[in-house]
Amino acid sequence: MSASLFDDDEASLPRPAALANAPLAERLRPRALGEVIGQRHLLAPGKPVAAAFAAGRLHSMILWGPPGVGKTTLARLVAGAFDAEFIVISAVLGGVKDIREAVDRAQAARRAGRASIVFVDEVHRFNKAQQDAFLPHVESGLFTFIGATTENPSFEVNSALLSRATVHVLQPLAAAELVELLERARAAVSLPPFTEAARDRLVGYADGDARRLLNAVENLAAVAAGATQVDEDLLERALGEQLRRYDKGGEQFYDTISALHKSVRGSDPDAALYWLVRMLDGGVDPRYVARRVLRMASEDIGLADPRALRMALDATEVFERMGSPEGELALAQAVVFLAAAPKSNAIYTAWNEVRAFVAADGTRPVPLRLRNAPTKLMTQLDYGRGYRYAHDEAEGFAAGENYFPDGMSAPHFYRPTDRGLEAQIAAKLARLREANAAASDATDQSA
Repeated sequence: MSASLFDDDEASLPRPAALANAPLAERLRPRALGEVIGQRHLLAPGKPVAAAFAAGRLHSMILWGPPGVGKTTLARLVAGAFDAEFIVISAVLGGVKDIREAVDRAQAARRAGRASIVFVDEVHRFNKAQQDAFLPHVESGLFTFIGATTENPSFEVNSALLSRATVHVLQPLAAAELVELLERARAAVSLPPFTEAARDRLVGYADGDARRLLNAVENLAAVAAGATQVDEDLLERALGEQLRRYDKGGEQFYDTISALHKSVRGSDPDAALYWLVRMLDGGVDPRYVARRVLRMASEDIGLADPRALRMALDATEVFERMGSPEGELALAQAVVFLAAAPKSNAIYTAWNEVRAFVAADGTRPVPLRLRNAPTKLMTQLDYGRGYRYAHDEAEGFAAGENYFPDGMSAPHFYRPTDRGLEAQIAAKLARLREANAAASDATDQSA
């Protein structure tokens, strides 16, 4: 195994002159494990990938993560560590012919006494038959398979191939990691220092994507000649329409989310679609939008139309399976449905009231009649005695039964509206409460 994989002394790893005119992202691509920024959950000493390297155990793997987090870099480091023939296939452009050529190269490498690694970028783009073509060669040990994907491999990679590979999840780079990368890139292209606001805005624009950050730095270098610092004006001149129109985590970011939420609550599907597109066009992670849409379904629609939550969940699942841009249409469908649905915040209000009540109230014991009695002792202690099984009562309702702790008045936390399905729920609950009241009056009179 190549010792340079773990060498973090950049001085001992001179960059080839051939890279001088290569894109910045390629020139700064790590050539040793110590140069890698991020992914410490995999690459720190003792962590899964680093431990496998240190032990000299080469294994097939699926690298799952968003763009620009080092999937290709990690695959190259694996090949360098084991001095293996590195065979690259792009599933976007390749097909069966490329797979056959990869097999031929691996067989030639084997005859020469070298191991081979077949790296398939965007492996989820290959269909089932194409993915199956790798199986016999992985089984025979002809080559080690490494697939890179931005999509959930549970959905996009065949179970047979998945069972023969370890899935490693790569994470977006954190802000501090992007700042470290920015300083490395700034030195490489001789950029002047950044103002704090410009640095934070560029890091927000990169949004965890190292390649996006490095491409932006390269664009900056072309327009920053003579500048003594990189400020927000220079940043906007260099990146133009590419630059996110609001910072992730900044005020405008949350203002736009608020506008989307209020448009849905206000039953305006056109405005909701507008703000949805503004968010996506601004670079927000669509998964974040999906989480907010799920929240809207419960907070603003609730039981007025229970289909809203299912619609939001379906849209989230569709996006997870399809990604951008195809999956964004499902989010748009969910947003329009939620905006057009009848509105109710009764569940949201009840939830907050109950939480406040429980926080302020004492811990009341569960009444004996509501406790289970799985043992003889518990039966002897009257657990479950007097409990009325609702299914045995008229209309499946034990009129007059109290399910709150003894001595506690029955509050009405949930107050359904007269909109959508909740109107029917409200009518039913009113009938049940009348039955409870009649049963209580009868009990009082008999007493």
